[in-house]
Amino acid sequence: MGSFKIKKGLDLRLAGAPAMDISETLFPAKAAVYPSEFPGIKPRMQVKIGDLVKRGSLLFTCKKRAELRFCAPVAGKIAEINLGERRSIQEIVIETDPKNPTVKFAKYTAAAIRDLSRDQILDQLLESGFLSFIRQRPFSKIAESGARPKSIFVNGMNTIPFQIDIEVVLRGKEEAFQAGLNILAHLTDGKVHLALPETATSPALIKAENAEVHTFTGPHPAGNSSVHIAKLDPIRQGDVVWTVDARELILIGELFLSGELPPQQTISFAGPGVKPKMRKHYRIIRGGWLESAFPAGLIDGEKRLLNGDILMGDKILLQSGLRFFGSGITVISEERKREFLGWLKPGLNVFSSSRLFLSRWLRPHAEWDLTTADHGGQRAMFATGVYDRVMPLNIMVDFLIRAVLAHDTEEAVKLGILETEPADFALCSFVCPSRTDVVGIIRQGLKEIEEEGVYE
Repeated sequence: MGSFKIKKGLDLRLAGAPAMDISETLFPAKAAVYPSEFPGIKPRMQVKIGDLVKRGSLLFTCKKRAELRFCAPVAGKIAEINLGERRSIQEIVIETDPKNPTVKFAKYTAAAIRDLSRDQILDQLLESGFLSFIRQRPFSKIAESGARPKSIFVNGMNTIPFQIDIEVVLRGKEEAFQAGLNILAHLTDGKVHLALPETATSPALIKAENAEVHTFTGPHPAGNSSVHIAKLDPIRQGDVVWTVDARELILIGELFLSGELPPQQTISFAGPGVKPKMRKHYRIIRGGWLESAFPAGLIDGEKRLLNGDILMGDKILLQSGLRFFGSGITVISEERKREFLGWLKPGLNVFSSSRLFLSRWLRPHAEWDLTTADHGGQRAMFATGVYDRVMPLNIMVDFLIRAVLAHDTEEAVKLGILETEPADFALCSFVCPSRTDVVGIIRQGLKEIEEEGVYE
């Protein structure tokens, strides 16, 4: 077991933390699937409006990678297939019917899973669509079944506010989690690394089999997989590494133990925009309609719902379904007013990542009701060294950004872009005095490198 302390970063103390208890939500009248969630996927539909589907029925495949399948999270009838720009498929809505049957996949005992072959495991992950839970570095794309990862990293920790605690999800699902680790052990000739917070107490985590357990402590992004990889098994030219979230690993374990797609997933519903009594964890039907799951759950006023965390979460509507990769929903206020000469005020009630405002000195441990306000417009980028204070990876962010903007892909590779994913730069965007979209720049850089084949 290794223990690592990360010093660089920034903790965001957001108001509205969820309680640790878990509530069941009502069975929704409809659910939805969003193909745009899956990176690099161009869907080819296998159903049409009016078709009846089972839980686990094939919905669409990928035009680029025909082996990738994506299945219905619930049983029912295809009610809508909503299109976006250039007729891209944005949303598949299913009217749910709990009486409809479920697709049966191969079912194994915990002991039998240990004896499965790599091909058997990959076939079931592909058939069920659960290979999507496993990401491949570099480029953080859906894992390629033909690739041989040198190691696999299981992320069992979160350092960003309100992302679900693995120990909450794990309650009663310890066998499924261990089954997931046993499955991963068949997929690599190297090691399976399990990264946990220093505060982890569950025996199923700290005494997990078929994995090397490591603990990390420190400010965000100490919980990011890129930090764990850099400390334990850095990516070199030609290396392939797989990553998977521990919460999603439990779903994989349930698939193999039950022979069915798990019907529910656990998420957090929290943030300063959520009513206090509604701030907790919920078990919700996968893809379930949020409006029926959280009726009257928001505080009055215009709010923004984020699928995920406050730094990287995508804006969603309450009138939509739970996302495939949904681990939590964060709600903050939508602020549209501008404050005149706000930068001249002492800032007693304003969050600051630097020592610019008095709040950083007088209220260092306060919880903040952060909103959508940028507190300034985009301006010319200039080197300040602010990125280096929140970037624990050995990367010169200023120079990397310039290389990407100049489309110098070879220089970007030399500067370490392939060791990262866009989420690693979320804090850089957050603290940037120029309001530069560092995440978007890195995402575009990785896309260009993959298209040009520089890495191969």
